[in-house]
Amino acid sequence: MIARVRTKLRALQALKAKELHRWVPGWAVQRARASLRRLQVPLQVPLQIPRQPDGLRHLVFAVCDHYEPLHGNVSFEQGLERVVRWRRRYPELARRFADANGRPPRHSYFFPGEQYDPRFIEPLAEMCELGLGEVEVHLHHDGDTRETLRAALQQTLRDLGSHGVIAQYRGQPAWAFIHGNWCLANARADGRWCGVDDEMELLYELGCYADLTFPSAPDPCQPHIVNSIYYPRGDIRRRRAYEDGELAHVGMVRRDRLLMIQGPLAITRRPGKAKVRIEGGALDAKDPPTPARLHHWVRQNVTIAGRPDWVFVKVHTHGAPEGNAEAVLGENMAALHTALREHYNDGIRWQLHYATAREMYNVARAAMDGQTGSPSLYFDYEIPPPARARAAASATKLAHAP
Repeated sequence: MIARVRTKLRALQALKAKELHRWVPGWAVQRARASLRRLQVPLQVPLQIPRQPDGLRHLVFAVCDHYEPLHGNVSFEQGLERVVRWRRRYPELARRFADANGRPPRHSYFFPGEQYDPRFIEPLAEMCELGLGEVEVHLHHDGDTRETLRAALQQTLRDLGSHGVIAQYRGQPAWAFIHGNWCLANARADGRWCGVDDEMELLYELGCYADLTFPSAPDPCQPHIVNSIYYPRGDIRRRRAYEDGELAHVGMVRRDRLLMIQGPLAITRRPGKAKVRIEGGALDAKDPPTPARLHHWVRQNVTIAGRPDWVFVKVHTHGAPEGNAEAVLGENMAALHTALREHYNDGIRWQLHYATAREMYNVARAAMDGQTGSPSLYFDYEIPPPARARAAASATKLAHAP
């Protein structure tokens, strides 16, 4: 009896250490609903189960990079070498692949404002001009007030905006955000890595239209809502305001707050392995991209309710450090793009659409407004491309005009 109790206690401690209690219950409910949908359970079952769509489905795929040249407190010189490597190697990788629209893979560089130097940004801006990606906002901060955080964000927007990589909408900067250390809205119980309970309201005031921080499991900032696109519900001035959400659906009007766009999160097994693992869509040296992981991401079925044929997959990386860079610039990433082409771009069951964070937001908003057809029609639906990406966007539109 004592041995069984100790075993159960150890299991509970392991559950707590991995923060699984925060999100696994919600994920389990999603999986149960998906299973019932696949089995085509009769409608009298007391759950609202949308049917699996027939015909062509569209995969909108985005890589969102916490792009930190100085990650690991390296020297400026090493940070610059990292950026130069990306400027040289990413076009070499991207030109090998294309989606259903003939566009190469797109990379979203969420650049940390506290690491700004123009020599870091210009190579990224050049890749924007080539149609290979866009730059968004990342920030690590600690012990801030609303006023000090406002000043830091405004300075970041001025710095990045001076390179023409921040979009403009209704007369002000329009940008997506990933929070450093995952700590959106002062999420940690110990108060570290933020300090501003009403951060989400401030972000929206300054022109942020979407947050793409999550998933963050096993970090304690992970919300219980998983595999979803949603608007936070209620008072967004409170701490961890992202915990309560209204799932995005067709017919939903634009809310005066950030849209939360999540990547895949699941409990899975590696092929041939018995041990389960957390699959959170992170691409790094220890967990490089693979075709098997791709299928897990798609299976989480992140969609806008009422538009089940548009599936969103947002994965993330810390791509600047050397080991991670090799994982997302080398043959592992090439194998992933090959799998995307072979399994999700046959034109019969699937069409593939590479997207930036901004484009993914625009496609989601179009879905909410009831738009149909190909997601590629809506890459610039609400938020226009930044100045350094306009020429590439215009060329794409001309190439695929009817």
